[in-house]
Amino acid sequence: MSRYRAPGPISSPYITAEGAAGIRAEIRQLWKIERPEVTAVVHEAAKNGDRSENGDYIYGKRRLREIDSRVRYLTKRLEDAKIIEDKPRDPSIVFFSAWVTIEDQDNLEQITYRLVGSDEIDASQHWISIDSPMARALVGKSVDDEVKVKTPSGERYLVVTEIRY
Repeated sequence: MSRYRAPGPISSPYITAEGAAGIRAEIRQLWKIERPEVTAVVHEAAKNGDRSENGDYIYGKRRLREIDSRVRYLTKRLEDAKIIEDKPRDPSIVFFSAWVTIEDQDNLEQITYRLVGSDEIDASQHWISIDSPMARALVGKSVDDEVKVKTPSGERYLVVTEIRY
């Protein structure tokens, strides 16, 4: 049995302007604030002699590797991302970065989702990935359009009630 694992589907490279600003802020926090602090701790720990049994040195070096890895990852994501700042030409149709209010036909419950990039997903704010089944079903729809979404619990029938950008 091999360890080969097929690669997952490639996510859309889109990101909102707010999401890009958040990534830049995280890079700045890691590089300008956290990394110098950890470097100072490692420097002081290295002065104490035997590094093989020095917890501050070992954990500090590990944290530096984590910070460097995260900064590289975020920088690469930002370089590859397409930042979407403008509203679409037709704001009456659902596109990336839209806030979409839908009504569930079964229980008449209304909920608002925002369609964002994969780096910005936040379930607590109802921000869903543009690559999710729900978002794919909503893209291109207008107000009062009915949408059928396949979920693990079965098919749901929804109606688009509002679109905002």
